[in-house]
Amino acid sequence: MGGVVVVTDRRQAALPLVDVVAGVVTGGARVVLLREKDLPRAQRLRLAVALRALLRPVAGLLIVAGQDTLDGEALHLRAGAVAPLGRPRLLGRSCHDEAAVGRLSTEDYVTLSPVHPSRSKPGYGPPLEIAGLRRLAARTGRPVLALGGIETSEQVAACREAGVAGVAVMGALMRAADPAAAYARMCAAWDGVCDGSSRDGGRVLA
Repeated sequence: MGGVVVVTDRRQAALPLVDVVAGVVTGGARVVLLREKDLPRAQRLRLAVALRALLRPVAGLLIVAGQDTLDGEALHLRAGAVAPLGRPRLLGRSCHDEAAVGRLSTEDYVTLSPVHPSRSKPGYGPPLEIAGLRRLAARTGRPVLALGGIETSEQVAACREAGVAGVAVMGALMRAADPAAAYARMCAAWDGVCDGSSRDGGRVLA
């Protein structure tokens, strides 16, 4: 679990959500976290099936947020949620502070959020900032995805330097007019070939 993970939000999407995910997969995405928790199960299941169909040809993975895997094998729990019976193959959890990190048990990975103030969730916080992310990540004992307010190549690179396994990005990819290009830029920053300094979001270094 690592690199640049895509988090869905159809309300922010500049294109139909399935088209956004198709774009980021073209740009190199291999892990997508499906939220859309307000949808009825039947509708959410249809969406999960469609997204898995996009990810399957590239050996990608769909993680589902909530208590229901939607017939899949990967689940992401909110902070404080009780894990359902029948543990999925991959289990993640959201953490926001030291107390939540201290309660971790059998989770395979965690998200730490919000790293920065988030346009997707205004007022959500307080933000950890890079120093807090580094401190909490060192305590988890498992792969960490940095989440929240990560919109630029420079921020992606800073999170990588903080020692996390990856970044989870929602708004910057959902709102992008060209999701494939936006994802590719963030992936380049994560891989260390882009410094995030140019006007279009990253100068290629190698």
